[in-house]
Amino acid sequence: MPPAPTAAALMVAAPASGQGKTTVTAALARLHTRHGRRVRVFKCGPDFLDPHWHRLASGAPVHQIDLWMTGEADIRARLAAASQEADLLLLEGVMGLYDGEPSAADLARHFGVPVLAVVDASSMAQTFGAVAHGLRHWQAGTHGPLPWAGVLANRVGSERHADMLQQAVGDDWLGALMRNPQLQLPERHLGLVAAHELPDAIARLDAAADGLADTPLGRLSPVELAQRFPWTPSVDSISVAANARPERVGRHFDFKNKPLAGHTVAVARDAALCFIYDANLDTLCHLGAQVVFFSPLADAALPRCDAVWLPGGYPELHAATLAANHALREALRAHVAQGKPVWAECGGMMLLFDELVDQAGVAYPMWGLLPGRVVMQKRLAALGPQQLDLPAGSLRGHTFHWSLTETPLPAVARTTGPGAAAQPVATGQDGEALYAQGPVRASYFHAWFPSAPAAVAQLLSPEPLGDVT
Repeated sequence: MPPAPTAAALMVAAPASGQGKTTVTAALARLHTRHGRRVRVFKCGPDFLDPHWHRLASGAPVHQIDLWMTGEADIRARLAAASQEADLLLLEGVMGLYDGEPSAADLARHFGVPVLAVVDASSMAQTFGAVAHGLRHWQAGTHGPLPWAGVLANRVGSERHADMLQQAVGDDWLGALMRNPQLQLPERHLGLVAAHELPDAIARLDAAADGLADTPLGRLSPVELAQRFPWTPSVDSISVAANARPERVGRHFDFKNKPLAGHTVAVARDAALCFIYDANLDTLCHLGAQVVFFSPLADAALPRCDAVWLPGGYPELHAATLAANHALREALRAHVAQGKPVWAECGGMMLLFDELVDQAGVAYPMWGLLPGRVVMQKRLAALGPQQLDLPAGSLRGHTFHWSLTETPLPAVARTTGPGAAAQPVATGQDGEALYAQGPVRASYFHAWFPSAPAAVAQLLSPEPLGDVT
């Protein structure tokens, strides 16, 4: 049997969103990376923005893990592989520790990862102890004990405040991060501002790492973390470690077939379209594709390619620049006229319609490959896990957008949610529409490619999708 993983592991969770778990996760990664240690960070749930910070902090790719979207086998393989090459594994939770089905707590229990609870203590004193106690012990009677590391207080006002908080939790205390505006990561309507958009991103991470350095948590090396909060992965996790190469990750797909061999896939990647899972790029490569990148904001031509992937992002923030890029618009039209496929997700789909109306009501002409317009809303329009069933397989993923489309195009298919209920999106529809016009396939749906690699190859193939109704 291969040796057990030697890395320390922590799940960074919180009672709710906005408590500072992303800051703490990135700060821990930065702190240990500065000491020359190898850190691998994972994000629970479908999230594109937090991983930008974790990638910058750790210097390594960041992968999503979710018991429904990515699946148990995929998580097991990724954690096992990371444990063989890293000193520290950090898993950032999603929303509150017990929110969602499955929740971050479910994942921590399933894989035996100790939970570090980050709690915004800015408006509490002794109640901090009750919150920590509840996070640790809730559901214990029905689900069993939660692997536990301790609690870190965030946005603490003074040393006296920290002393009160420590007395409230006793041995669970792992330190305090003092209130500091520099440690607050900026946000916008879809979440955190991505790290690459801020010139002082490294300085922010260093400030947060410095704040952690003198806490009981920050003073522990990965070896000491592993001794104090042992991670005991299942026997199955250990046994797959030797075979947990990335090309084996996926749902029962034989990558030896390589249906995209000899094909070049051009992927849009810049400030306008940046919602890209690292695992999706890996999957394209394992399918045999050569991946090249281009910028819808700056480039006047497409790279030489056989297919185009337009991922999600923020086209609404760059609508004027995108509208003015006539050269790239014409290049994409020529690509489509040759029968070459385009897969467009959410923000990538938005720029393909005739018009985009921003939240101020200003209309911008877009690229006109699909009829209709996209209108930004004042609030979230849709959110939830989703699955797209295609003849070649069922892709899992999610939806998360603040716009609605007005188009005469019929939906050739709709996504569904987990289980029998198929209405997790706020619009009340039976999931998100899949539009198809010629070789263009588009949807608000964000696909997680490893869930059905054959379906990805089908989306990026010039052949018709077939019966997807």
